[in-house]
Amino acid sequence: MTMDHVETLECTLCEAEYDPDQVMYTCPEHEGVAGILEVIYDYDAINDAFDADVDGVIDSQWKYEAFLPVHDDAEVVTLGEGGTDLFDAPHLSDALGVETLVKDDGRNPTGCFKDRASSIAVTKAKRAGRDVVTCASTGNAAASLAGYAARGGLDCRIFVPGDAPEGKLAQPLVYGADVLAVEGSYDEAYDLSVDVTDAYGWYNRNAAINPFQVEGKRTVGHELAEQSAVRGEVPDWIAFSMGDGCTTAGAWKGFREFHELGYVDDTPKMLGVQAEGASAIHDAFHEHGDADEVAETVADSIAVGRPRNTVKACRALEESDGTAVLVDDEAILDAETLLGRTEGIYAEPAGAAAVAGVRQAVAEGVIDRDETVVVNSTGFGLKDTAGAQRATEGVTPIDPRIEEVSALYGGPDPATEGAE
Repeated sequence: MTMDHVETLECTLCEAEYDPDQVMYTCPEHEGVAGILEVIYDYDAINDAFDADVDGVIDSQWKYEAFLPVHDDAEVVTLGEGGTDLFDAPHLSDALGVETLVKDDGRNPTGCFKDRASSIAVTKAKRAGRDVVTCASTGNAAASLAGYAARGGLDCRIFVPGDAPEGKLAQPLVYGADVLAVEGSYDEAYDLSVDVTDAYGWYNRNAAINPFQVEGKRTVGHELAEQSAVRGEVPDWIAFSMGDGCTTAGAWKGFREFHELGYVDDTPKMLGVQAEGASAIHDAFHEHGDADEVAETVADSIAVGRPRNTVKACRALEESDGTAVLVDDEAILDAETLLGRTEGIYAEPAGAAAVAGVRQAVAEGVIDRDETVVVNSTGFGLKDTAGAQRATEGVTPIDPRIEEVSALYGGPDPATEGAE
C-alpha cells in the first residue's frame, strides 16, 4: 500500500511541494493551470527495486514498473502498451541524408503513443476509487483513454473539438465512451474538461495537468535508452512532434534517468518539431514572444494553441542541448508519404511531423550529416486517412483490359503476343 519511491509533487514555478498520494493536478498558488507539477523520485529506492537487465527484451512499459508512480497494491490496467520496436531505416536515411532510425509507437494497442499515459491514468483512477475518467482530446487521447477505461471497467467521458477527425472519434465510441463534441477549439474543449473535473470529481487524464501522465510517457525514454545500449550507440538526436509538450518532456526525463543511474553512457539531444500553424512551444523556446492562440494544422494531434506543458518541454530541449524547429503542412504530408514508401511505416500527420522536422534540421545545419537520429512516429496512419488522401495522388481508374496496364507501365503488346 505504499509508493515510497515517489517523494513529492513539486511545482515547476514556485517549487512548492505536495503529497503525491492525493489526487491533485496543479499548484493552487497559481491561477488557471500555470502551476504544473513535477513528480520527484527517490532514485536509490528505484535503483534497488529495478532489475537492471538492459537486454532489449521489453514486453511492455511495465518492465519499468519500479520507475512508475503507482502504489504497490494498485491493480495495473494494461493492454500491453510500450515495448515498441526501434527500426533501422536505411531507405529513409538515404532520403534525409542522415542515419535515421524509427521508433514506431503507432503500434501501441489503440494505435498511438498516448497509451503509455492512459494505462497510468486508469490505474491511478481505480486506485483512487474514481468511477469516471475524462479528458480533452483532438482524438488520440480520447480513443486511448476510452480503451483503457473499458479495460478497467470505468466510465469514460471525452471532450473533443467539433472538427476532430471522424475516424478518430469512431474509436472511443466503439470502446463505449461518451464523446462530447464541443463547438469550439481544442483549447476550449480542454478548459471545459478542467471545469467539469472540478465540478464532478471525475479523474482527469489531461497529460499537461495530470502530473502522473508524463511519467507514463517517459517510458519511451527508458526504452530508447535500453535499445540504444543493446545497439552499443546512443543516438545524437531524438525527434518528437510537440503539441502540449508532454511527450518531449517525458522522453527526455526517461532517457536522462537511465543515464544518471549508469545504465547508458550518454544522452541524446532532443529535437522538438511543431507545425507552423501551432508553434507556441517553439516560439517560447526561441523567445519569439507570445504566440497566436489559434492552432491550424493538418496534424490535428499537435494542433494546440495554448500548450500547458511549455515549461517542461522547453526545459527538456535546453537540458539536452537540443532545439525546436517548425515545418509547414505541406512538409508534414510529404513526410507522411516518404516514411510510408521508404520504410513501410504508416504514420498519421503528427507522427510524420518528426520526419519533416529532421529533414528541416538537416537542411538548416542543425543536425550534421554524420550524426544519428531517432524519429518517433507517435500515431498510426489509419487514425487520419483524410490526411493521407491529401498527401497522395489517389487511385488510378482503369478499364479491365491489359492494354490499360501496358499504357501505364509499358511491356508486351497483347495484340501481337504469341503471333509468331
